[in-house]
Amino acid sequence: QVQLEESGGGLVQAGGSLRLSCAASGHTDSTYAMGWFRQAPGKERDFVAAITTTNTYYQHSVKGRFTISRDNAENTVHLEMTNLKPEDTAVYYCAASLHYSDFMRRTLDYWGPGTQVTVSS
Repeated sequence: QVQLEESGGGLVQAGGSLRLSCAASGHTDSTYAMGWFRQAPGKERDFVAAITTTNTYYQHSVKGRFTISRDNAENTVHLEMTNLKPEDTAVYYCAASLHYSDFMRRTLDYWGPGTQVTVSS
């Protein structure tokens, strides 16, 4: 089992920045794909970004504004969010799975409880 816990959410003005972190514990494995989804009120949970041992992937709307990175020594993945927009407001969920393809199928092995990000206009 792997436990994921997000941190770093909060309230920020449009144009501002936030850094989300996700700490993994338990039977962690640095070969796991890790990443982020987000869910706004009344909407489906959408893919945001993911990172594997060799590649990074982004949703089109965040490309160039968000950067995903990982620290395998600390079993942590980060999401640096810049130039935030009100439409980025959502609960952000960390996820981990053996294969990146699980992110596309939304069949993730592990989820964190989520952290709220609110961007005011």
